Amino acid sequence: MDRRQFISASSMLAAAGAVSTALPSCSATGGKSLEKLARHSYRARLLVVGGGPSGVCAAVSAARLGIETMIVDNGNCLGGMGTKALVGPFMTCYDASGQEMIIRGLFEEVVERLIAKGGAIHPSKIHQGTEFTAWISEGHEHCTPFDPELLKIVYEQMCFEAGVKVLYHANFLEPVMKGDTVRGALLLTPSGVEQVDADMVIDATGDGTVAFRAGAPYVFGDPESGRVQPSSLFFRMNNIDTDALIAEVVPHLPEFRRVNGVSYRCLHWRVAEAEAAGEWDLDRKSVNIWRSVEKDQWVANCTRIHNVDATNAESLSASEVEGRRQVQELMHFFHKYVPGCEHATLMGTGSTMGIRESRHILGDFVLPVQDLIDGKIPEDTILLSANSIDVHGAMGGPAGGLYMPIKKDMYGVPYRCLIPGKIRGLLLTGRCISAESAAAGAIRVMPPAMALGQAAGTAAALCLRNGVDPVSLDYGDLRAELLRGKAFLG
Repeated sequence: MDRRQFISASSMLAAAGAVSTALPSCSATGGKSLEKLARHSYRARLLVVGGGPSGVCAAVSAARLGIETMIVDNGNCLGGMGTKALVGPFMTCYDASGQEMIIRGLFEEVVERLIAKGGAIHPSKIHQGTEFTAWISEGHEHCTPFDPELLKIVYEQMCFEAGVKVLYHANFLEPVMKGDTVRGALLLTPSGVEQVDADMVIDATGDGTVAFRAGAPYVFGDPESGRVQPSSLFFRMNNIDTDALIAEVVPHLPEFRRVNGVSYRCLHWRVAEAEAAGEWDLDRKSVNIWRSVEKDQWVANCTRIHNVDATNAESLSASEVEGRRQVQELMHFFHKYVPGCEHATLMGTGSTMGIRESRHILGDFVLPVQDLIDGKIPEDTILLSANSIDVHGAMGGPAGGLYMPIKKDMYGVPYRCLIPGKIRGLLLTGRCISAESAAAGAIRVMPPAMALGQAAGTAAALCLRNGVDPVSLDYGDLRAELLRGKAFLG
């Protein structure tokens, strides 16, 4: 499929996706018949649906507080974007001044465990404007390079040590509902349709699938622009002469710039050469490549696929085909045009797309982007972060993006963002929380997602202990328990 064919196909798929997201939740039409088919296979006090970084931290934090917890994922490993999609590095976990590490708790434990295995470099040793940050400065002080294969092992070890029941190859079908309250889930596994009965559920699907199918209100992407952020297929390379690559890039650092939202950064001069030779048709003017833990290994965030509906199988399928086409074009570019990359080897592409945006579930409080820019710290803050507002494709056109740094050292994300509207017995975590599209553009990255997960799991444990719904949870109790879990709350 060439680029023109893909664009034509993706236009049709976008229309199909628009129709599919307008359909009523299947739980309202077919859930009862599915329940008749299901075997009651599992029972847990807390069920976490989705084994990405946020879901893992939710499950571990709840289990460590004595709650019988189960986590299910449709793949064959934990870690989601960081493992299956090869997204890396972890973005900053420090305040805007770069002086203090403010995302700690389980995130910091994951990093320390990775370092002990030789699978990460501590963020305190990584500085902006270097090869470890794709030579980007704004918002990139203290990123964390990591090895995705070792990350899979760390996540599993943490779950097993905490007593979390882990089930792979489990596709979420429908929530089990008792009125407006979620009480488990129906799963499609290799064994058939199976039911998990639970006292509470955490939606860590990224797409808000549990909440959506339970009937919670939501918006898709940015309602004002009608767009979602573009997706990327990440890939990793090795056999790179890193010294030669650094020598190629560093003299050009003064030329790095952003024009009308378009970034002219790493290797933009080589991209211009390839473009002039008719060997570049990607929707970017430069490339983002990040040095990883091993010296010859690099992570590439270079592909860009617009209008991907992560809730639509046809749209996802077409985007993955196009992503792999772009990777082949990029490997040709690195081999032919980039010093130090002549013998680069493609280690692998993500087994799933790097998705930046899909559904935003709406709660009683929707986090405004202005609160982040102004550095507001609400009374019910569950995490502090300083990640900048980074909305890829915000302006449309070639790589047009919106990037807004915050005005203060940090901002807070309130507990209220984890509570979906109209639905009980359910908490949200990860990029589907109740937030404006641009606000989600800041907290969708992995360190804040992991802190959200720790907060959601802690909140669920306290709710189950005290016999209350998340709406009625005392924030003072939640804050005290988060601090005991080494979270940083100022």
